[in-house]
Amino acid sequence: MAVKWGVIGCGGIAARRTIPEGITKGSNSKLVAVMDTAPDKAKEISEKYGVKGYLNEEELLKDPEVEAVYIATPTCLHASQTILAAKHKKHVLCEKSMGMTVEECEKMIQACKKENVNLGVGFMMRFHSLHQKIKEMVKQGILGKIVFARAQLSCWYPLIPNAWRQIPKLGGGGSLIDMGSHCIDLLEFIMEAKVKSVSCFVGTLVQNYAAEDSSTVMLKFENSAQGLVDNYFNIPDASSKNILEIYGSKGSVIARGSIGQMPTGEAIAYLEKEEKGYDAAQQRTTSSAEEIKFTPVNMYQAEIESFSRCIEENISPSVCGEDGLWSQKVVLGCYKSAEEKRVIEI
Repeated sequence: MAVKWGVIGCGGIAARRTIPEGITKGSNSKLVAVMDTAPDKAKEISEKYGVKGYLNEEELLKDPEVEAVYIATPTCLHASQTILAAKHKKHVLCEKSMGMTVEECEKMIQACKKENVNLGVGFMMRFHSLHQKIKEMVKQGILGKIVFARAQLSCWYPLIPNAWRQIPKLGGGGSLIDMGSHCIDLLEFIMEAKVKSVSCFVGTLVQNYAAEDSSTVMLKFENSAQGLVDNYFNIPDASSKNILEIYGSKGSVIARGSIGQMPTGEAIAYLEKEEKGYDAAQQRTTSSAEEIKFTPVNMYQAEIESFSRCIEENISPSVCGEDGLWSQKVVLGCYKSAEEKRVIEI
């Protein structure tokens, strides 16, 4: 039996990715209802998929057919909509960022626990098959002791009227919270190590809006590795290679194009063939360069199938509310670092 899904906020990422690639393609999921405050959008999506359309979340949540909801509205609405969904006994997959504050995230977790419903957060890049393969290499010790990691995600995002990601009071920030949260979570996922401290710079250098279009974060992880996450809304798409780099004492992995919304990308592993002593000339002749082979998997479909399976089997989601809460603490720590111009312990 497929889990029956409703969608709250059916524009943006929901319309582009999660509905067509995730919910409607999932082997154990079925779209039954959508909701949007824009009548034209609600009508368009409901008619496109032949499902019920609603204009407010309360109406959708009262629908007895809906078992789980995917929330893809502006961040400022996540907490109230998640808590309301829990009260209606609906399981919730909420897009990141989970909330605007740590307190909101905690209330969301408490509400879902009280009503015994699952709460998941949309860090879909964990489901990229290349990322999972790199994670396994790290876990097996193939790269040795991890010492440095970098994740980059940038794009061109010009001023768009009423775009909530460009308005801090609606989205919580700009390039850092929107893209940096993904990158930081991905590095923690691959290394299985939490961020311990951060030092961050943000600014609005090109675009004409209130949110930052530039952010760079330096990170220290609990495993002593150091990291860098850079996210910009002012670099042309073709110029941003969205690079993932993992460096260890026995080698490295350099990936391009895997960070983002596509299941594709490419990666090379540079591994030492043999133990060697100090080489003053730094001749790099003993490393092998091997392409990492992987089978592309649609991240949105994998995310929906994973969450649906958790509902069916009554187990906790692989990306849970506590993960979203932790991400919120780290990102807000980054903003605090930028504001106070100092290192922040998380």
